[in-house]
Amino acid sequence: MKKISLLALSLLVPSLAFAEDALNGADTAWILTATALVLFMTIPGLSLFYGGLVRSKNVLSILMQCFTLTALMSVLWYIAGYSLAFGEGNQWIGDFNNLFMANISKDSILSGGTIPESLFAAFQMTFAVITPALIVGAFAERMKFSAILLFSSIWLFAVYIPVCHWVWGGGWLSELGVLDFAGGIVVHITAGVAALVTALVIGNRRSWPKTAMPPHNMTMTVTGAGMLWVGWFGFNAGSALAADGNAAMALVATHLSASMGALTWMALEWKKFGKPSVLGVVTGMVAGLGTITPASGSVSPGAAIIIGLCAGFVCFYATLYIKQKLKIDDSLDVFPVHGVGGILGSFMVGILCASDLGPFSGFGFGGDNTSIGEQLSAQMIGIVSVVVYTAVITWVILKAVDAITGLRVDADDESIGLDISMHEEKGYDIR
Repeated sequence: MKKISLLALSLLVPSLAFAEDALNGADTAWILTATALVLFMTIPGLSLFYGGLVRSKNVLSILMQCFTLTALMSVLWYIAGYSLAFGEGNQWIGDFNNLFMANISKDSILSGGTIPESLFAAFQMTFAVITPALIVGAFAERMKFSAILLFSSIWLFAVYIPVCHWVWGGGWLSELGVLDFAGGIVVHITAGVAALVTALVIGNRRSWPKTAMPPHNMTMTVTGAGMLWVGWFGFNAGSALAADGNAAMALVATHLSASMGALTWMALEWKKFGKPSVLGVVTGMVAGLGTITPASGSVSPGAAIIIGLCAGFVCFYATLYIKQKLKIDDSLDVFPVHGVGGILGSFMVGILCASDLGPFSGFGFGGDNTSIGEQLSAQMIGIVSVVVYTAVITWVILKAVDAITGLRVDADDESIGLDISMHEEKGYDIR
């Protein structure tokens, strides 16, 4: 089997760039745990977070979508996703040398690493699972279930896997020196931009924004938010691919950014609307998590506080602008939280990764870049190219799916709710 390039691995995991291939029990145990934590973020974390935010007549549809996408994306990753994302291939895409993970045995060690390659493939699979699931929040309560499955399957291969290869699999962005420790570009920008495009193509929910459509179960949402917060430690600290100081620092940075994001959003909402809301504080927490993700392995705790503060501020006003000014029904705020957060974090890491910023110093630049200006240039190229690529390809996929199955349920089905119209079940049946 062709191995993942050491250059790509060194950008993803600097501490392992020159390690010999030798299994380490502690590293393996930690990444096994991290893999479970990231899956925990999707089911049940994201499922409950999103499920509580929609109206009661659509709660099961959200849970069904997240659950089914977990299963479907996992199988597709096994068939060809891993090979195309992390096969040597070329600068744009991997190869077919490891279809069905045929060349991975129980004794295969990750090239340049200390964990089984099967575990690395499983860990990366959980990223491929949650990214399409994040997009669900943009078209909640109005897309056909069949269209969701078809769109997500094509999108995984046409958008997520190429971008993953560009950044983490030895592709052109990794060679450029772009920093994305745990998925600010690969996960959050792709999901956020796809969400915005989908919301524009499919259109607003009927009667929105004239009719208020508040969350039906904030208790469920807060429960899911707590699971996301905990699961995110696997997302970010697990991306060190080792049980070491890099993982520990990523965990600390992740927690502090989430905390600061929550407090900032709460304070802004308190000042603007007179009262802080539970929805606001959990949304600010998620904004802090998404924004620190690309920087979590490159910045200090002090820098993480700055990132969380900026995340709460920028994502708060981005949400208001998209909802109130542009009147775009990105139902569960995927773009202003994940997309804007991913863009912001991917930009800020180009500054805060510098090692000469006093208490806010980071851990140095990636690739051959030696200055803030050069790193920022690489980051901007990565951000702009992925935003444009994701937007164009997502639009094409949506138009193709619309021609095949149709994207949107009809007015009667939307009025009844997707729980009944798509699945003939109720989320709540109290007798």
